[in-house]
Amino acid sequence: MKKTISTIFGLAALSLATLTTSCSSDDNKNEGPKSDFVVVRDNLQGEINSGEVVLESGTYKLTGKLVVKNTAKLTIKPGVIIEATAVAADQLQAVRYIAVAQGGQIDVQGTAASPVIMTSETKKPAAWGGLVICGKAPINKGTTASAEVSELTYGGTVANDNSGSIKYLRIEYPGFSYSSDKEFNGLSLFGVGNGTVIDYVQVYESSDDGFEWFGGTVNASHLVVSNKDNTAVGDDLFDWTEGWSGTGDNFYGIRTNAGNRGIEADNNSNNHLATPISFPTIKNLTLIGFGSTDTSAESQAFKLRVGTKGKFDNVVLKGWKTGFDVEHDETISYVGADLLATNVKFEDVPTKSKGTTTGKLTADVSKVYTESTTATGAGNGSGVPTWAAGWTKGL
Repeated sequence: MKKTISTIFGLAALSLATLTTSCSSDDNKNEGPKSDFVVVRDNLQGEINSGEVVLESGTYKLTGKLVVKNTAKLTIKPGVIIEATAVAADQLQAVRYIAVAQGGQIDVQGTAASPVIMTSETKKPAAWGGLVICGKAPINKGTTASAEVSELTYGGTVANDNSGSIKYLRIEYPGFSYSSDKEFNGLSLFGVGNGTVIDYVQVYESSDDGFEWFGGTVNASHLVVSNKDNTAVGDDLFDWTEGWSGTGDNFYGIRTNAGNRGIEADNNSNNHLATPISFPTIKNLTLIGFGSTDTSAESQAFKLRVGTKGKFDNVVLKGWKTGFDVEHDETISYVGADLLATNVKFEDVPTKSKGTTTGKLTADVSKVYTESTTATGAGNGSGVPTWAAGWTKGL
């Protein structure tokens, strides 16, 4: 009898332990510390001040700004859709966007079969603000600065700063504009460090730049920018300023409207020699414009100015009036050495290079490139690269 009772109590204790473990696991799915932020699926907004918040599945309505603050983390699982709701014309301060502050992290865990999508209810460019990340890596605007959108601090001395990981993310219809001097991009990278991972990201139908780097050291690969809405002119496909010195691999940008440049590259407009000097290294790049008959004054695959440097290799340029437009004395002085594109293939680009000094005189900058008829760009020449299949939209 004692043995039977002992056995029953033993089984009961084991069942209770199992139940407790199961409940604990279900209640704490976050990998990191719990956050006091309350996720409301139809009203996602506010500040995540600590701990980890996980968006598990389905659609979340972004109804205001969502800011990931210092020490906090936002994790987004495969297939999650974040949809920004519409903003009334008289409520500009209520613009929807997602921002990661210095010391915060974002972990986008999309896959090729199930990307994470950040989009809007209004299916047109400039419907919402997009994604903003602010890190602690060096910039040349000062030791630190305030981001033009979000007003968060960025910059510092931590080259390997880690703002998280972004994989297989599609950002649709961003580029909300407060004014001509204050506009969101698709993905805005303010002083982001090279401890951050950015891989397989598309910006679709942005009214402003697709990707813009404001200083920092972050590396990025497999980036796509596409803008096919002929009624809404976008800005540049890729843009950098303030001393970005990271690397890029496999960039594909296509514009089929009269938008601006493929790449707009600056160092510092107030001080062309400000350090650190913008000096990215990018390989495997395809930029497709609106066609060489485009009447836009900014139909340039590359606009390189105000002292930027840059190394580019295996480049395909198609459908631009000008391939490389180099401006200002400092920028021109780097041509052929610290400003050089090797293995470039031109298609429908009547003017391969153009140079203009600070004093508005014509300069020969033809040594800014070397040609190759076998360049493959992002992998498929001027065609859509195979690595973009499945998770992108509108190509």
